[in-house]
Amino acid sequence: MRASRRLPTHRARFHGAETLAGYRGGMPSRKTASLDAGDGAVRVDVRRSAKRTRTVSAYREGDTIVVMIPARLTRAEEREWVDTMVARVTNAERRRRPTDEALLTRARLLSDRYLDARCTPASVRWVDNQLNRWGSCTPADRTIRLSSRMQGMPAYVIDYVLVHELAHLLIPGHGKAFWRLVERYELTERARGYLEGTSAAASLGIVDVGDADD
Repeated sequence: MRASRRLPTHRARFHGAETLAGYRGGMPSRKTASLDAGDGAVRVDVRRSAKRTRTVSAYREGDTIVVMIPARLTRAEEREWVDTMVARVTNAERRRRPTDEALLTRARLLSDRYLDARCTPASVRWVDNQLNRWGSCTPADRTIRLSSRMQGMPAYVIDYVLVHELAHLLIPGHGKAFWRLVERYELTERARGYLEGTSAAASLGIVDVGDADD
């Protein structure tokens, strides 16, 4: 989803020689940074364009939010618009929280793609009482549960937890064979980093996704 806003007329002023730290002679055309958007650190890629004069837009690209801004904006204006547009994108994502049915459909697709369709769950659902781990599963009845704390997180993070729990339907523990399965999902390390950062920022004490239940 792409969010876009037209710049108000009063923002057409350019305030002179202000530049970003580490650059000389003007604004860089592109800059990547991390921003705290309330759910943990968000990777932001700011792209300036001389052709863009009246609009600012933003969209999700993997684990990054790309913000497109006019090249003429000052550092202060850039920061204000980045904050605004990141909030718009993340708020839109929160409103599109997948239902239990959508989670089950996604889990089955991930099983087909990464786990040779060997671990089809019977159900996948959000739960509110899972406070010490992001996800859990019970191999005996092939059920998977995700903590409602994850609602609104990026899709690639939810996908990682689903793949993690799907792998537990095959292997209960966290041994080498288990991680070989999970790491077929190419964004495993990024997703783990996101969850670790979120846990640390909110002092949740969650180290990783949980083991399979007996």
